[in-house]
Amino acid sequence: MRPIPMLRLLFGAIFVFMIVATVRTSLRISLWDGGGEVLREPWSLMTLFDAYFGFLTFYVWVAYKERGWIARIVWFVLIMALGNIAMSFYMLLELYRVPADANVEAVLLRRAS
Repeated sequence: MRPIPMLRLLFGAIFVFMIVATVRTSLRISLWDGGGEVLREPWSLMTLFDAYFGFLTFYVWVAYKERGWIARIVWFVLIMALGNIAMSFYMLLELYRVPADANVEAVLLRRAS
C-alpha cells in the first residue's frame, strides 16, 4: 500500500478513536469534577506536561505549513484545546490535499504560494 492512503487510514483511526474515547470518558466523569485530583498525582502532571510539549512540537510544524497568521492562531488554539483530536484532523486535511500517489514530502513540506 502506498504511504498516503496508509497515513489516511492511520490518522482517520486516531481521529475516530480519540472522539469515541473522549465522549465515553466524558460521559463517565467530567474532567472538571474531582477537585483537581489529577494534578495532585506527580505522574499525571508529568504526563500532562509531556502531552502539551508534544502538542507544541506538532504546532511548530503547523506554523511552518500555514502561511496566514489567522490560520496559525486558530490551529494553535485547536491543538492546545483538543490535542490529538485536532492534530489528527489537521493531518487528514493535509493528507487529502494531495493525490493518493503523492510522496510523503508533499504533505510534510510547505505548499508553494
